[in-house]
Amino acid sequence: MATSPASDQLLVIIDPVALRTDGESVRIAKDVLSAGAASTKVCLPQDPEEFARVLARRGSRRPVVIGDDRALTRAVALLHRQRALAECVLSVVPVGSMLGVAQTLGVPTGAVAAARAVLDGAERRLDVLVDDSDGVVLGALRIPPVPLAPQDARDEANGVDGAEAGGRLWLRTCQSLVRTLVPARPSRISPVPAPTGPARLRIEVDEVTLIDLDQPVEAVSVIPGTGASGTAVVEVRPLSLGAEAAPLQARGRTVTVSGADFRYRSDTVIAGPVRRRTWTVREGALGLMLPGR
Repeated sequence: MATSPASDQLLVIIDPVALRTDGESVRIAKDVLSAGAASTKVCLPQDPEEFARVLARRGSRRPVVIGDDRALTRAVALLHRQRALAECVLSVVPVGSMLGVAQTLGVPTGAVAAARAVLDGAERRLDVLVDDSDGVVLGALRIPPVPLAPQDARDEANGVDGAEAGGRLWLRTCQSLVRTLVPARPSRISPVPAPTGPARLRIEVDEVTLIDLDQPVEAVSVIPGTGASGTAVVEVRPLSLGAEAAPLQARGRTVTVSGADFRYRSDTVIAGPVRRRTWTVREGALGLMLPGR
C-alpha cells in the first residue's frame, strides 16, 4: 500500500454521461484535481473507441475516471485486455445514477471527497474475478440477473450486448450535448422480464461440487473477497420446498457454473445465455486509490 505522491501527473477522463447527468459535480471534481495535482490533462472522449485510445496512451500519467459504474467497469475491462491492469493505479470520482459498484469498493460518492482520495488517498490492491471469456467482475456476479433499468431492458430485448449498449448510451449522451432535447417517443419494446422459476445448475468451487443439477436453485451470488484475500465468496440459495432451505456458502479461487442456458449479471452488464462459465480470482489485480486510513 503506497501513498500517492504530491507530484502525480493525472489523466482525467470525463465520461460524457456524467457530464450530462451532473455537470456541477464534474466541474467541482475537475477543479479539485486541477488545483491539487502537479499536472492535469483533461479528456472528454466522444465514444468508447476514443476512451480506449486515451487510456492506452496515458504514458506516465495516472488515470482518473469521472463517471458512474459503467465508466469504471469499462476502464478496468480495457486495462485488463491491454494486460496493463496490474501495473496501473486507477482512480475514480463517481458521478451519475449507477454508483453501487464504486461504493462497494470503498470509493466515496461525494465529488469533493472522491477527488481528495485521488490526491491524498492510498493505493489498495483489490481482487477481481476474470471469466473464461476475459470478462471482469469487480463487485458481484448474480444468477439470475437482477432486473435491468428501462433502457438496459430495451437494449437487451434488441440483442445488444453490454459493450454495444454502452456505446449507444455514449452516442445518445454526446448527441444530447449538441442539440435540443425532444420528447421521447413511446417505446414499442417491452422490458425484458425478470427470470422466473428455479434453475438447475451445477456449481463447483475449486472443482468441488457445491450443488448439482438435481437440486433447483433460486439464486447464486459470487463476490470477490474483501481486499486481496485471493478467494471469492459463493452463496447458493436452493429452491425452498415447504421449510425454508438454508443457503449454501463456500470460498474458493475458481467457480464454475454449468447446466441449462443461463444469464448472469456481472456488475452493470447482463451476459449470456451460456451453458458453462468459469470465474477465477485474480488476487490483488486491481490497484485503486481509496481514502487513507
